[in-house]
Amino acid sequence: MRRFSVRPTFSMRGRQFKGLRGWSGKPLHPPLTDIPVAAYVFVGAFDLISALGHSHPWARDFFRAGSFVLIGGAAVSVFTALTGFWDWLTSTEPGTQVRRTANAHMLAMVSVTVLVLVNVALRVFVFWSEPATTGVLLALSLVVAALVVFGAGLGGALAYEYGFNVETAGDHPAWHRSEVDVFHGGRHDGTVVEPDRRSVA
Repeated sequence: MRRFSVRPTFSMRGRQFKGLRGWSGKPLHPPLTDIPVAAYVFVGAFDLISALGHSHPWARDFFRAGSFVLIGGAAVSVFTALTGFWDWLTSTEPGTQVRRTANAHMLAMVSVTVLVLVNVALRVFVFWSEPATTGVLLALSLVVAALVVFGAGLGGALAYEYGFNVETAGDHPAWHRSEVDVFHGGRHDGTVVEPDRRSVA
């Protein structure tokens, strides 16, 4: 019995390109979100450590590390926001619960982005020479960390509860017992594999 399948996951053959949305089965927005979400949570932790250890030499190291991580997360968030906006515009219908959840997700993440930009500006132009994270920066970082976790939870609900942008929600031949790998579009080595219509539940 085979234990591993790798090629179907990384095969791009037959995947429709959808512009800023990515490719069928390979959306761009979800993987891009991982970087700013992780960055903003780490910044909150770094700033808290720096503020608590303000009298120690390493407090400045944590402050600087948090600053660079924040700037990196903000840079990636530009592409994250663009792909997310395009998903919202082209893949949700007004009046639906999905659109309302997407609206809340977008509002949370836009708020995060504004607070992050304020945080970056204060760090670079006002507090860069400080020996540790100041109270104002710490408060901003902790609010951003909490808000990004909230917003990410809404985004997770879109994908994992509502199946937003999931290409093969429901029954799929990849869930049926077989030694044959199923590629995107139901192909295997150029042939079409007819899906088994039995329930996998």
